[in-house]
Amino acid sequence: MKKALYGRKIGMTQFIKEDGTVVPVTACELGPCVIVQKKTVDKDGYSALKLGFVDQKESRLTKPIAADLKKKNIAPKRYFAEVDNFDNALEVGNEINCTIFSENEIVDVTGISKGHGFSGVIKRHGFGGGRGTHGSHFHRATGSIGAYSFPAEVWKGKKMPGRFGNKQVTVKNLQVVKILADKNIVLISGAVPGRKDSIIKVTAK
Repeated sequence: MKKALYGRKIGMTQFIKEDGTVVPVTACELGPCVIVQKKTVDKDGYSALKLGFVDQKESRLTKPIAADLKKKNIAPKRYFAEVDNFDNALEVGNEINCTIFSENEIVDVTGISKGHGFSGVIKRHGFGGGRGTHGSHFHRATGSIGAYSFPAEVWKGKKMPGRFGNKQVTVKNLQVVKILADKNIVLISGAVPGRKDSIIKVTAK
């Protein structure tokens, strides 16, 4: 069974281990998530759990969603997402929190990376650019993008200016350093994608 949970990125800090080692960590608020729907192969064509995260005013939900949650005696939620390969013993209305993970466990974190807008090749791809001296007419430009007369086209996949960031990114093989179960906070080694308060998905190996 693959363990997965949704949460929020709080920010980065440091954690000092017992041996004095300082580890850069990202504090994440994981759960509690409520199981809103249990999808099965017979009825839906695949198996998954639909989770609800963060309380919300009922007036801000659509009427069908609000009515469905009310029928299941589940408080209104702001975010909904699915996880697969779950424990079949879980049922609708059950709550999942950060205690499904354990310290020193290896996890993957998925989130939407920070958006940097339309960026040039130096910021987007790390190009070196030209000389910064007087008389130079080539500083931060893209430069040559193809051959002269043959094939007389720009090949697909060429690194050029464009939208930088704001896409789904998964950072793999991060370690759970510390779990603060009473606050639903998990300290994960290294950096995870997204800005402060952005929604993330943590999946255990």
